[in-house]
Amino acid sequence: MKLIFAERMKYVKKSFIREILKITQNPEVISFAGGLPNPSSFPLEEIETATQKILEKDGRSILQYGTTEGYLPLRTYIAERYDKRFGLKINPEEILITNGSQQALDLLSKALINEGDDVLIERPAYLGAIQSLSFYQPNLLSVTLNDDGVDLESLAKLLETHQPKFFYSVPTFQNPSGLTYSLENRKELAKLLTQHNVLLVEDDPYSELRFLGEEIPPIKCIMGDYGILLGSFSKIVSPGMRLGWVVAAPEIMDKLIIAKQAADLHTNNFSQRVVYQYLIDNDLDAHIEKIKVMYKARCTFMSEMIKQYFPPEVKVTQPEGGMFMWATLPDGISSMKLMELAAMEKVAFVPGDPFYVNEINVPTLRLNYTNSDNVLIEEGIKRLGTVIKTLMNA
Repeated sequence: MKLIFAERMKYVKKSFIREILKITQNPEVISFAGGLPNPSSFPLEEIETATQKILEKDGRSILQYGTTEGYLPLRTYIAERYDKRFGLKINPEEILITNGSQQALDLLSKALINEGDDVLIERPAYLGAIQSLSFYQPNLLSVTLNDDGVDLESLAKLLETHQPKFFYSVPTFQNPSGLTYSLENRKELAKLLTQHNVLLVEDDPYSELRFLGEEIPPIKCIMGDYGILLGSFSKIVSPGMRLGWVVAAPEIMDKLIIAKQAADLHTNNFSQRVVYQYLIDNDLDAHIEKIKVMYKARCTFMSEMIKQYFPPEVKVTQPEGGMFMWATLPDGISSMKLMELAAMEKVAFVPGDPFYVNEINVPTLRLNYTNSDNVLIEEGIKRLGTVIKTLMNA
């Protein structure tokens, strides 16, 4: 059988992490690879209670088709939470419930990107965003990240010579680096983008998971309608429910609804109702606080083990929240080669290459600290440290 695939398929690779996760199905492998919440954080009993409650109360309606925009009480809850946390006033009509925030990015790309359009991304960038954006064949322009956020000088130069459709960024506990843009960096970024009529797509799945430092408002608070905000229940309730959302101005939302209708009509109605019932029956802030205590302990312990077992030449970020650390090896050391050697020692991580556009054998890697206990963290970091030393000596 001769198959003729669409031209766009040439530009999109399989998810690197999904492929790595196949390896980690081996129970002997210690994995720091996936961006997985710790299963002990899932509110299992509360979700069970919420499910039973909604089925008894309104079961036949819940099992029916829903609206494209999503369940209105859930959208109202999200809008009110933004107001509570940041004083950010959002109309529920500006919120679209999506099948995870990953779908929100796909719908935005479908609505905004023509083949060959310039799109700005971070360097390094979330690999799921690179994969999603690549389907629409844009010209991806990378902007380097500094410790306090995006490199504003580099961004300014790009904006002088290009007219990008938008800048995709994860400003709080960035994936993969764990870095957070400072308030000053956010203000200057917003100023630059609005001056050049460029939208910001601000992905924010992690900001609720801050366990150190002071909370910083989303950049949308500064940019208004120029800011598009993505959110998710995956990290604070359950990733398996696949519930995210996008906040956008009415003109953009109109196009997103059309794209959503063409994709899947609406997001899982059952999941929306279960999550909403859980939210109104329970104290979400108390639940999140428990997650933060756990993740802070995991992060602190991994940092201690890295100091003990990694060579001092390896530099590792110290996040104030989120789920990831970002390690930089000495120049000339490929994290792809390190991954091959580490796999032989049954320890997994994500090498840096998939987080960059058209760069290979980079000396960086991502470590997840949320989905392992202290015993596994110490043994995994010990094994990885030994492999790094072996590679450096070679």
